[in-house]
Amino acid sequence: MEAQGGSGDLGDGGAASRLGDRIAGAADILCSVMFVAVFAIFCLKIASRYLAEDALAWADEVSVILFIWIIFIANGYLMRERQQISFDIIYRNLSEQGRRRAEIVRLALVGGLFAAALPGAVDYVLFLWRERTPVLEWRLDVVYFCFALYMAAICVRSAVRLVALARSPSP
Repeated sequence: MEAQGGSGDLGDGGAASRLGDRIAGAADILCSVMFVAVFAIFCLKIASRYLAEDALAWADEVSVILFIWIIFIANGYLMRERQQISFDIIYRNLSEQGRRRAEIVRLALVGGLFAAALPGAVDYVLFLWRERTPVLEWRLDVVYFCFALYMAAICVRSAVRLVALARSPSP
């Protein structure tokens, strides 16, 4: 995975950009380590099944949890806007000013919706402390905490990009 540059999503290369670069670098390392762990667990599970004739039930659970974390952390902290799948037939045909306005509306809508949903999502994730995973009995609030981090990242990225657009001169 490649950590995103702060200047692409976080504005002018200032303190927010440097902080974004550090967070993206940490997320990149974390996701890389988790991918290595998934691969190691996968190899261990295969070896255990075919060499020792013993299925490791915990291996599936850990792999799924790691994949959940990889998806949300990578999408929230590593993926750039232009790497996202988008329906941009109309956007591509707009003028520079039209694109700027469309981006402002999109960022306001996405950031606003995520910000409005964030308290409820965090509340639900915190509520999950009562539930546990089937095999290892890990608390589900810990398992799904990455979703709250993802939502917070989208809110911050949208807000920072909106501020950067507001500060930059219009074409």
